[in-house]
Amino acid sequence: MELKNSFNQAIEKSIVSNWDHDALTDYKGATLQYKDVARKIEKLHIVMEQIGVRKGDKIAVCGRNSAHWGVAFLAVISYGAVVVPILHEFNADQIHNIVNHSESRLLFVGDYVAKVINPELMPALEGIIYLPDLSVFHSRSEDLVYAREHLNELFGKKYPKTFSKEHVHFYENDEEELALLNYTSGTTGFSKGVMLPYRALNGNVEFCLKYIGSHMTNNCNTLSILPMAHMYGLAIEFLYPFIHGCHIFFLTRLPSPAIIAQAFSDIKPSVVIAVPLIIEKIIRKNVFPKIQNNLMRLLLNMPVISKKVKQKICEQVYAAFGGKAYEIIIGGAALNQEVETFLKSIEFPYTVGYGTTECAPLISYRDWHDFAPGSCGRPVEGMEVRILSRDPLHVEGEIVTRGRNLMLGYFKNEEATREAIDADGWYHTGDLGTMDAEGNIFIRGRKKNMLLSANGQNVYPEEIEDKLNSLAIVSESLVLQKGEKFIALVYPDREEAQNMGFTEEDIANVMEQNRQELNNQLPVYSKISSIVIQKEEFAKTPKKSIKRYLYQDV
Repeated sequence: MELKNSFNQAIEKSIVSNWDHDALTDYKGATLQYKDVARKIEKLHIVMEQIGVRKGDKIAVCGRNSAHWGVAFLAVISYGAVVVPILHEFNADQIHNIVNHSESRLLFVGDYVAKVINPELMPALEGIIYLPDLSVFHSRSEDLVYAREHLNELFGKKYPKTFSKEHVHFYENDEEELALLNYTSGTTGFSKGVMLPYRALNGNVEFCLKYIGSHMTNNCNTLSILPMAHMYGLAIEFLYPFIHGCHIFFLTRLPSPAIIAQAFSDIKPSVVIAVPLIIEKIIRKNVFPKIQNNLMRLLLNMPVISKKVKQKICEQVYAAFGGKAYEIIIGGAALNQEVETFLKSIEFPYTVGYGTTECAPLISYRDWHDFAPGSCGRPVEGMEVRILSRDPLHVEGEIVTRGRNLMLGYFKNEEATREAIDADGWYHTGDLGTMDAEGNIFIRGRKKNMLLSANGQNVYPEEIEDKLNSLAIVSESLVLQKGEKFIALVYPDREEAQNMGFTEEDIANVMEQNRQELNNQLPVYSKISSIVIQKEEFAKTPKKSIKRYLYQDV
């Protein structure tokens, strides 16, 4: 499916084509059909018209994933205004700063966000709308209050007989117009407003329709777990399935492993979008304990029986994700090598993609049938990728990309834009990697995270962490450099340690054994001198990457 020049026309077409089908459901809550979404969009358009919102005005949305979050987003973009999705996990000061910096006129908020923000610290806002029921939470505009109080009356005047498919007409956008202003939540602590044009949204959705949609029927179920204010969740778990005509379920509360497992079982999604942390927890907690006993090891080493055992294991892992997904798409961070090796060995239908907010987000992907283990796929259609290295096949260099999905730049930050996009239009990702002869991209680590050993060797902390995370009772880790030494911060698997009856002293002894085992796998120049045990989990971004900048002074 090609979206031509108007992204909004694709939304319009999906609504009309799927009018009587289920569209958005809050998991274990209410369902909106496509016609209900259309009606709510039209009512919000009336509110925006009444207060004089113009094409290109900024309107922010901040709350947990929900059907009404989706409605608010679609209403803003289909009106021709610019959506500013804000992560509900940002603190109040960050939300205030983004609303002010983006020059947003309206703010949609969820129940949690409504309790923490202070309207007085966002003086340019004309009003705040409460997402759970789309009521006015706070207003500086009499027109806004009037429009909301008389909304049914205004809607009835505009559509005196009935509101039907024929009345669904959205703003016809241009490819280069600004559609979305998305503030990054990276590991540096500095948030920048990424300006994404309609062409970038088109590029991502068209690619998904062609390469994923061909394996999914219309009106199939999908599950939205990742924050929709993050481009990975927004584009792949919401915009693409909505335009494809899917029935999208939202986990409206903090998705614990138990809730996610139950949701997979109930919803049986046709595709699963996940970050590595979700996959790794399911495998380590539910699968590895069952296959790492002596009997299973013996069976897995018997050639004839091994194939049948692996097939059975694959069926059980597949069932944990609902049992109907064409494939499990993993992105947002690196997948642990031990877990990936296991998934490949049982022929599990997984693939790993790569992207950034600045590319809305897709840079590379490959269908699971053709996926090269250890890679993150090949460049998607419309995107070029290069490795800045004298020998991209063997020597890592910075990954740069350009093409249809690329942003316009950073909002009100020309200096940062010039640093990120060079004179030839190449976006410098800050990631280091190699590329094989077939175009498969292999990421080594972040350029800014790279450490330099005493003898001048490049050390990639992510590679050491990957090995360390596979050792006994290690939940997650972070490798830092202190002077000429490398140390590892480790958050132990407290649940496993408790089940084993380990004291803090026992945990410390296990970690020392881990350090010695790890160092046996590492070159001399990158050996770990000590492990520091963390009392609490590491702070993370929404895509579950550790916020490294918070731990540099530990």
